[in-house]
Amino acid sequence: MVAKTFGSAVFGVDASIITVEVTIMQGTGFVMVGLPDSAVKESAQRVESALKFFGYKMPRQRVVINMAPADLRKEGSAYDLTLAIGILRASEQLRADDLDSYLIMGELSLDGLLRPIKGVLPIAIEARKKGYKTLIIPKENAHEAAIVNNIDVIGVETLLDAIEHINGDKRIEPLRKDTRELFFHEQSHYTADFSHVQGQENIKRALEIAAAGGHNVIMIGPPGAGKTMLAKRLPSILPMMSLQEALETTKIHSVAGKLGAQAGLIAQRPFRAPHHTISDVALVGGGGIPQPGEISLAHNGVLFLDELPEFKRTVLEVMRQPLEERRVTISRAKVTVDFPANFMLVASMNPCPCGYYNHPEKDCVCGPGVVQRYLNKVSGPLLDRIDLHVEVTPVSFDQMTSTRPAESSEQIRSRVVKARAIQTERFKEYAGIYSNAMMPSQMVKEICSISNPGKTLLKTAMERLGLSARAYDRILKVSRTIADLAGSQEIKIEHLAEAIQYRSLDRENWAG
Repeated sequence: MVAKTFGSAVFGVDASIITVEVTIMQGTGFVMVGLPDSAVKESAQRVESALKFFGYKMPRQRVVINMAPADLRKEGSAYDLTLAIGILRASEQLRADDLDSYLIMGELSLDGLLRPIKGVLPIAIEARKKGYKTLIIPKENAHEAAIVNNIDVIGVETLLDAIEHINGDKRIEPLRKDTRELFFHEQSHYTADFSHVQGQENIKRALEIAAAGGHNVIMIGPPGAGKTMLAKRLPSILPMMSLQEALETTKIHSVAGKLGAQAGLIAQRPFRAPHHTISDVALVGGGGIPQPGEISLAHNGVLFLDELPEFKRTVLEVMRQPLEERRVTISRAKVTVDFPANFMLVASMNPCPCGYYNHPEKDCVCGPGVVQRYLNKVSGPLLDRIDLHVEVTPVSFDQMTSTRPAESSEQIRSRVVKARAIQTERFKEYAGIYSNAMMPSQMVKEICSISNPGKTLLKTAMERLGLSARAYDRILKVSRTIADLAGSQEIKIEHLAEAIQYRSLDRENWAG
């Protein structure tokens, strides 16, 4: 007889169904076809050991296994349980006739225990989509899969648990979770809040504008001025994630194996802060089996690059395309994978190697030309994709010891949400544009029109401050966001004036 069990393969953030066909023929040997990689082929040893541990037999005849579709590469150890159940059914050691209603995945140890696997959430979504009634997976992955409703999620600890459940000898109750209740309960529980930050009102204002318009931002200031502390609090003022956004984000973290045993939906916007020694593959994703990188793990959240000039030039350059397209495409000889990468970039840097250029109290000890060379480590094309340049100054002693309560993240977020609602209405007819920062150049001229006095101000500012041509569109986008925060339909002089001051690094004499 030919026994069929069903598993799944994950490519990018989506899953495909894999049919495992097992037959036992005359002769000896163990043959596996259907493009399995080394880890899949090695499963024969793990499966045989696990079967013997629980008193079952590995057939001594010729076992032939086909993994269909045969032209799709099968990778990893997650098919162990699928293969073991197929072999038991083909050798008539398993009684079940309804295996076509199960999707089974899990890695076996030699004593039959099940180890957790990656990508369970996209597997569960695909299983429900294809009409499977039951998903059998390792117990440690069950909470992750239980996010998906209308499918029974059975978490098993051993191979024997799976066999007894399928045979009907000892039924395991499916795990059920009220996903929506858990999601909305955990949404606003941020540990880092702007109410803990004394002073720095101008930086808080800049981050509020960045959050309201989805703008990328860079903070320039001396060590200890609070750049990292402020960046960590940015997710707390972004609009709450929708269920769809939470599901997208959780899928990426599931594929990367970043979810814990008790994990559910990721309810809060992610904050990723990779070290400056990171490689370009680790940042954008890749590898032999393409995995999401830090920019995808920051999807729908914030990517924070501390000490920006210390990052390798090649690492920063590979971010340019994802910043524009909001996704990253990884191509290999036999597969091309898309990972979403819609994130806000927040960067910080010292103004010079010693850190004290333009400091109000301490003197810079860097030699002539050193400051400019340090700033030149960050390329113009990357800087062109950053809308707000904010100079951070140290907090005074009086501000640090002040007992006056600062504005909370919730209060700031309420204003951000109102501004985002205006933008949602503005761009409802434009596919793929959700915030002011996403506007292409041709749309900026139409949506960010300014009065004649405004044009005069902008022209004067560009001439006197030595602003570069690339600053023009950025200033208009940011001024549109400032107007949205103020509830104004028109971009007024004061909105333009505030936007102009956020272009520090575009001034030709900034490092002069």
